[in-house]
Amino acid sequence: MAKVNLSLQVLPVVPDREIYYVVDQVIEMIHQTGLKYVVGPFETSIEGELDELLDIVKRAQSICTEHGAERVVSIVKIDYKEEGVTIYEKVSKYQ
Repeated sequence: MAKVNLSLQVLPVVPDREIYYVVDQVIEMIHQTGLKYVVGPFETSIEGELDELLDIVKRAQSICTEHGAERVVSIVKIDYKEEGVTIYEKVSKYQ
């Protein structure tokens, strides 16, 4: 299957002092997948197959609620083309 890019921003509804901790747990889960990812100031971009990326989105919601979020707002962006798309091709000229 072709690689896809997915950007995920999770906004857990927790006290302000706990936001970074909860988001860090989501980023750790993404790290554990072994997929290529880039953490930005607003969202994390991940490269992989669409089904596995959508599973990560689902798992992110659970991680937030397991760590006390009453609610989770997530913003997801997907860049898809049949032949695949990589993070490298999109940002390499800026690095």
